[in-house]
Amino acid sequence: MSHKELAPGIHWVGAVDWDVRDFHGYSTLQGTTYNAFLIVDEKVTLIDTVKRSHHSDMVHQLRRIIDPARIDYLIVNHVEPDHSGSLIEIIDLIRPEKLICSPLGKAALLAHFHREDWPYEVVKTGDELSIGARTLQFIETRMLHWPDSMFTYAKEDGVLFSSDAFGQHLATSERFDDEVPLPTIMEQAAKYYANILYLYSPLIQKLLASVAEMKLDIKMIAPDHGVIWRTNINEIIAAYDRWSTGAAGKKALVIFDTMWHSTEKMAKAVAAGIEAEGVPADLLNLKVQHRSDVMTRVLTAGAIVLGSPTLNNGVLPRMAGFLSYLRGLKPTNKVAAAVASYGWSGESLKVLNEALTDMKLDVVDEGIRCKYVPTHDDLAACVQLGRRVGQALQHKLAKQNG
Repeated sequence: MSHKELAPGIHWVGAVDWDVRDFHGYSTLQGTTYNAFLIVDEKVTLIDTVKRSHHSDMVHQLRRIIDPARIDYLIVNHVEPDHSGSLIEIIDLIRPEKLICSPLGKAALLAHFHREDWPYEVVKTGDELSIGARTLQFIETRMLHWPDSMFTYAKEDGVLFSSDAFGQHLATSERFDDEVPLPTIMEQAAKYYANILYLYSPLIQKLLASVAEMKLDIKMIAPDHGVIWRTNINEIIAAYDRWSTGAAGKKALVIFDTMWHSTEKMAKAVAAGIEAEGVPADLLNLKVQHRSDVMTRVLTAGAIVLGSPTLNNGVLPRMAGFLSYLRGLKPTNKVAAAVASYGWSGESLKVLNEALTDMKLDVVDEGIRCKYVPTHDDLAACVQLGRRVGQALQHKLAKQNG
């Protein structure tokens, strides 16, 4: 087999995007891939397409294997444009007998492309389709991470085409997980989960349980982004199980923005107090840390402390943006606190505390607010706040670990 063949007759026909650096607000400094797959059987079947900008790359991959006009079926696991952007051109090229999608997939395709004349065939969880020597089974995965999402499972080969689940934004010329250092892949998989799937964690727990009940013999997981899992399948499934339970880790994050360094001094004092309780604490300055990288750390941290001075009766713009991002991803099961500096009105502490409370995090106390430049006593109070955060996290970890 070639390095682009998952199994005899199952080919990768996607595209590598080496240049993308932003994915709707998520930093993709290592690029990404748009994976699509071709199964050559009695009924030649294409699973997903690619972003429209990379349509010609995909057609080139197809033509290396087969005349695209020979493709019989097109499966759309997910309608988001990075996977369906080439759909019109591909359908015009191959003229499929069937366009296979979930019930909500059909609704999404109609809403995106307004084509009533396409040969839709709607499938639901448990439905099967024979394509010759192979049988494809379908599993609806609603809100993972769009309503239309589904998996396609090639039973005889044990290949799970998992759409956006288990993916990574990672551009490589290698196609499989045993060809790239595992820490690199897991770091990108964690970032992908933290920034795209985090808020759907309860649904992911249910999905993992459902897939386990189906007793699928999974030999390979082929996501729509990143490398294909064939060696470390247990590791990525275990990671998803761990991430989706929201288990607290022994790590605190002090996330702040600062104007004239007063909040920064407070943040450092809080971190010192946390560390004094035996808990590692990372200082994350939003001026230099991208929000998506901060969210990756939030995923496995057990405590977060937010800090911002007051500006225009609120927080600094970078902190305001981060709060919006954080709230949308709905982190759970974390100890939390806030600190703030101000010159005259001082509303930032209230804004931070309200955000932490709205997210139902375990807020240690009302936090600390300092006017202009913190005094030695102010910083000593920040150290004590950090100690309370560290103690609360240690207590949570002891309770969590039984």
